Amino acid sequence: MLCARTRWLAGSFGAVRMSLKEDGDDSALHRYRYCRRRTRSPLTQRRRGPRFMTSTPQHGDASGAARDVANLGLVRPPLVYLISLVSGAAIQLALPLSFLPGALAMPLGAPLVAVAIALFSYSVAKFRAAGTPVPARKPTTLIVRTGPYRFSRNPIYLAFSLFQLGIAIWLNSVWLLVTLVVAVALMHYLVIRREEQYLERKFGAHYLEYKASVRRWL
Repeated sequence: MLCARTRWLAGSFGAVRMSLKEDGDDSALHRYRYCRRRTRSPLTQRRRGPRFMTSTPQHGDASGAARDVANLGLVRPPLVYLISLVSGAAIQLALPLSFLPGALAMPLGAPLVAVAIALFSYSVAKFRAAGTPVPARKPTTLIVRTGPYRFSRNPIYLAFSLFQLGIAIWLNSVWLLVTLVVAVALMHYLVIRREEQYLERKFGAHYLEYKASVRRWL
């Protein structure tokens, strides 16, 4: 019954519209169009839907964006090595313990510190040249395979480790060596493994091929 009435109304409106067009009555035609919009059934309006669709962030999308980073834990690489350096130096001041003859400390330690700084600068420059962010808290955009990344998958972390090793030798401190071992263990088992899982998930076979051809550290 409702469908028949709707078809009858549509036919009536169509006939009126043709008549108004033939007569050239613009104001009446305008009133006809207004009445037709007012009498359109809610079912038809729902079927047509909105002309423009707006999207709002969903919880799933936000969590997916949050997972699109390599390191979400509290163990941040710079913080790990900073705490390692500070704690080792503090213990050395309280309980001095050396492992080298004093004459060898500076000649061996200083060059190692210089190499670490150069390696860090070179690695960061390669990341920036490739257009991918350096901090692990930001999404990685591509796999860098040039420069120091040809012989180490983690040259920045290697530079951090060499830097503390150089400081430990320079200051002739066993405690800085001990805290360095702890820092490297945290990086190896917590940070780097989490980053590798993230890169495997994001880049798939491309990263697996790189992982198989280049060592984790050196």
